Amino acid sequence: MTNNDIFKKLRVAHKLRDEDIVKILELVDFRISKSELNAFFRREDHPKYMECGDQILRNFLNGLIIHLRGPMPKPQKKKD
Repeated sequence: MTNNDIFKKLRVAHKLRDEDIVKILELVDFRISKSELNAFFRREDHPKYMECGDQILRNFLNGLIIHLRGPMPKPQKKKD
């Protein structure tokens, strides 16, 4: 199973549109255009197909965590 397959399955499972994915990636300061994003969801034999790298999938997963759970709370300082 490729990163593209995982990305497609997560997109379908969470019912995400292109705009949603772009916003999720922006949560982790990763910028991508819709046209770049669509290249990952094309068939492998399509001329504009692009392989999804580990960095993009990793950033998407980190952004999805923030999207679903919210940002991690900042640790509180202990009082002595």
